[in-house]
Amino acid sequence: MKAKIQLSFFLFLFIITVSYSQTATIKGVILNENNRPIEKVSIKTGTNGTVTNSNGFFLLKIKANEDVTVEFTHLSHKKVVSTFNLKNGEEYEFNPVMSTSIEQIATVVVTNNRRKEVEGVVTLKPETIRKIPGANAGVENLLLTLPGVSNNNELSTQYSVRGGNYDENLVYVNDIEVYRPFLIRSGQQEGLSFVNTDLVQNVDFSAGGFQAKYGDKLSSVLDITYKIPYQFEVNADLSLLGGSLSVETVSKDSRFTGIAGIRYRDNSLLVDAKETETNFTPTFADAQAYFTYKVSNKFHLSFLGNASLNKYNYEPQTRQTNFGTLSEPIALLVFYQGQEKDRYQTYFGAFKGTYFANDDLTLKLIASTYHTTEEEYFDILAQYRLGEVNTDLGSGNLGNVEFSQDIGSQLNHGRNDLDALITNIEHKGDVNIDDNRIEWSVKYTNEDIRDRLVEWEVIDSSGFSIRPPRSIPVNEQPYVPYSGPIEAFQNVRTRNNTQINRLQAYLQWSKRATIGTSEVWYNAGVRAHNWSVEGDGITSSNQTVFSPRAQFAIKPDWEKDMLFRVATGLYYQPPFYRELRDASGTVQPKVKAQQSFHLVLGNDYSFKMWDRPFKLTTEAYYKNLTDVNPYTLENVRIRYRASNNAKAFAYGLDMRLNGEFVPGTESWFSFGYLKTEENIDNRGYIARPTDQRLKFAALFQDYVPSMPNMKMYLNLVYNTGLPGGSPSYADPYQYQNRLPDYKRADLGLQLVLVDAKKQFKSGWKKPFKELSLGVEIFNIFDVQNSITNTWVRDAFSKQQYAIPNYLTPRVFNVRTTMKF
Repeated sequence: MKAKIQLSFFLFLFIITVSYSQTATIKGVILNENNRPIEKVSIKTGTNGTVTNSNGFFLLKIKANEDVTVEFTHLSHKKVVSTFNLKNGEEYEFNPVMSTSIEQIATVVVTNNRRKEVEGVVTLKPETIRKIPGANAGVENLLLTLPGVSNNNELSTQYSVRGGNYDENLVYVNDIEVYRPFLIRSGQQEGLSFVNTDLVQNVDFSAGGFQAKYGDKLSSVLDITYKIPYQFEVNADLSLLGGSLSVETVSKDSRFTGIAGIRYRDNSLLVDAKETETNFTPTFADAQAYFTYKVSNKFHLSFLGNASLNKYNYEPQTRQTNFGTLSEPIALLVFYQGQEKDRYQTYFGAFKGTYFANDDLTLKLIASTYHTTEEEYFDILAQYRLGEVNTDLGSGNLGNVEFSQDIGSQLNHGRNDLDALITNIEHKGDVNIDDNRIEWSVKYTNEDIRDRLVEWEVIDSSGFSIRPPRSIPVNEQPYVPYSGPIEAFQNVRTRNNTQINRLQAYLQWSKRATIGTSEVWYNAGVRAHNWSVEGDGITSSNQTVFSPRAQFAIKPDWEKDMLFRVATGLYYQPPFYRELRDASGTVQPKVKAQQSFHLVLGNDYSFKMWDRPFKLTTEAYYKNLTDVNPYTLENVRIRYRASNNAKAFAYGLDMRLNGEFVPGTESWFSFGYLKTEENIDNRGYIARPTDQRLKFAALFQDYVPSMPNMKMYLNLVYNTGLPGGSPSYADPYQYQNRLPDYKRADLGLQLVLVDAKKQFKSGWKKPFKELSLGVEIFNIFDVQNSITNTWVRDAFSKQQYAIPNYLTPRVFNVRTTMKF
């Protein structure tokens, strides 16, 4: 009954629609010809207007979805006239330079971002990213609502795209590639992703068929731009899961701008809600900053820095998991001793110099260093019993284990240390010649990785130590005494000192043109990547690959607003250190780059419904992969075979409908179909670990008509089950069972007390530019999702039981956001 009431409530919120004034925002900084800010510029449109402050900054509200002419006037400068056409709720940055001698008239029509659309890039609004609820809120949380992007673990910020794994995704922040930790094995160890959402200005995402200017990965590109502030501002976000604080500033002459943020996260609220009782004391914290100094009108120097410290202290105590069937329920009871202490410490710094030679030529020089030291220490003894559960509804012992049919123990030990230093230096260029745009880059990378891997596992079942998998069965006890050595079930010990040197370059060309009355856009480019592997006890190797890529888009001159595009090319993924290390920890330097041929066909159909803008995006894709490096996936840890002994394919269909289902808010619904299989050693095709066959997702934003300051954000995801749950050492051809489907709904309710439309000149609300209070409900339907299985052996029946490891249940969170 309670579930029906909840469902009715959410359906009620879904169908709420109301007519509401539709507006957009123009903001920016007005400069003179000497790159100095101009104060008291009058900005008018109709009866609405504003003036710039001492830093030349302005903010103006205009009507949405219609042509609006704006005039910029100043006593000592010539007038600037511009025309805008913006979407409802859109923020557009306009930074005109006012001349003292020539009047300027410009038309800016931003009904949709055609440049991104023709490239097959999805642009996400930072405000949406910051508001949408999730156990791990942020950019990655919003990506999971897009078709083709999957993750069945809400505690992890990792994601797979169109059949790829977590290592196949590129992430850039202000043209600088960023990396993820090496040793992370479970989502609850991750803490914070690199991207600080408080600092984000723009987010672009491509799920495949991306241009040559992006690096050598097989699946996707996430391209993030951090803010360049226009005024002093402080933002804060506090919740039971932690908090963040960011500060934006700009100098009086606007030459120096800076934005800095600190974050703290505590996963205790989520981990303590799981079925394993623990003493859990995590510390996930980081600090980031992005500074820009305009040395002159032509040369800008910027710095991006990050320092992160993640401490994961985990001391499990007890666990009870009930599984089986209604007629034969079984329970696993586990009693733990020991603990796990992990520490991940990373430092990242990058300088970027940008030289604007003229209006058509831009040159950049980027130097960055990434240093991570990671420690993973654990000794955990698990003593378990497997038994029958009391199902008598009238019994006081309902749900308790009454008879133990199996007992055993398992001891896991680990002492893993990794120290990685990655240094990059890159030159990038961009020139426009008539209607042609040419971009190029040359980049050198040095990766110095020092790794100690010591892991072993001993399993005992009813007094018998279980030998390693695939060992020769020579035990004939009790008739013949066993005289062989007693070995650990798994035992890995190795030390690696590895250096990888990379030289990369790309050259690409883009052009806009017309064919008859249709607009067309071309892009073609090629990448080259040379890398060498060397180190202590390693036979040096050197390899080179070339990746040609091309895109074409056409917008026919039809009554209906349609855009068609096609993208194709060869994509290589030269191995990173993790892909060179096999299951025994040995580095295999001759591992080849995995190769994938991409073909993507896309269509964007923009239309109006209920007099509001909507867009239906459809993409069909096909990938043919060769020289595949097979791997197993356990939670979020990937273990490669470090051999190119497989081939694979992936194909599917992605669809997304987005628009203003409720006036003034953007929502969308996504659907994805995927099939990906691999053939290892010519044994036949089987599902890959990321074969997420069907995906449905929705992001819905709404407000209460009678109280428009009460906002609602709903995030829904449904994924069919992944292949998996099998032991990492198992033969994948013998374990093709799938995990249960992943179903999750997160709800956020937010009461806006102060915003741009509701300011206060007195009282306790006066200091705030924005203030909101909210409640979040994660996993509102309390669905039991599982990510892996724990395998327990019955020595008597020779049977193995797969006990699911469940993710987080329903959890409540309170949250407040503010801006000063």
